[in-house]
Amino acid sequence: MTTTDYIYSPDYAVPPGWVLEDRLTTHNISYAEFARRCGRSPKLISEIIAGKAPIEPKTALQFENVLGVDAGIWLGIEASYRLRLEREAEACRDGEEIAWAKAFPISELAKRGIVEKPKSDADKVKAVLSFFGVASVEAWHARQTGMSVAYRHSPSFKSKEEALSTWLRLGELEADQAYCPDYNKTRFRNSLLRIRELTATQSTEGFLQARRLCQEAGVVLAVIKPLPKTALSGVARWITPRKALIQLSARHMSDDHLWFSFFHEAAHILFHSKKAVFIESKGKFTEADAEANKWATEFLIPPGDWEQFRITFDFTEEVIKSFAEEQGIAPGIVVGRLQHEGLIPWPSRLNSMKVPLEWSNDAT
Repeated sequence: MTTTDYIYSPDYAVPPGWVLEDRLTTHNISYAEFARRCGRSPKLISEIIAGKAPIEPKTALQFENVLGVDAGIWLGIEASYRLRLEREAEACRDGEEIAWAKAFPISELAKRGIVEKPKSDADKVKAVLSFFGVASVEAWHARQTGMSVAYRHSPSFKSKEEALSTWLRLGELEADQAYCPDYNKTRFRNSLLRIRELTATQSTEGFLQARRLCQEAGVVLAVIKPLPKTALSGVARWITPRKALIQLSARHMSDDHLWFSFFHEAAHILFHSKKAVFIESKGKFTEADAEANKWATEFLIPPGDWEQFRITFDFTEEVIKSFAEEQGIAPGIVVGRLQHEGLIPWPSRLNSMKVPLEWSNDAT
């Protein structure tokens, strides 16, 4: 038998183990005997036949000597098979990546001018990876795993994971572009006193001043338009150990909700862990969220003043305006508090005292 007796040049790829098993059967050689002749372990031969181990050059030369099939042929079979497996895996990965990318609100991001409208599924995958600043889907999942650890300190939320991740990323991008001095807790506390007064001013101007005051204390304040399937009002987190972010959605589109959410998130920045991501949404509240709610409530209206006001049960527009002026806060905040405690109904003519919010055309 010469080494040119067998020529292998098919237009398809089969597992090398199939060919080897066929040759052993033809020559009536057992696995154990073949292993002995090759000077290799029976386990290796079994793994090659099962497709668990590849045929390497040294092994191919041993197969050539025992079976008379050129080593190059064995290596060619092996290479063709491994290439086919990789192509199949790549096609599978492509399909998985496309399905992954389609779960994100990429059309909404394109509408907002954040990304270009994808022209193909491949473009969609590339756009999502670029938006998150990661090289692969695996890298995105690793990033999310780290974020999920922080979520354990937050209330339960029903937002879709991909939509929530996208909304959080929009806040990160805004924070990255904002220059801030290092966070200063004392300066931030003092800023909150001034911002409390700003709630009574025209909402747009008041918010712009609040954002400046926060930034001077090392805290970025961003209002990011909510995305579909993101049922949350705000988030507090640390972008770096020296820069914090308060990100609001203003999804209720009224000043009372916006300002309460702001002070709630501010409490997280003041008092709670820098390693956590605190998300304000409907669901079961953690101890930290209960503390933030209590602090925000009492910071806006001191408990003693509130008790004296609420026991009057005289909640006319004039009385509410007068109380709000005494407190130096927006009347809508008082109305929202009354509704939250069930002292007046949610559908109420007093809702007109809340200032409605509007998104500008260039809003994120």
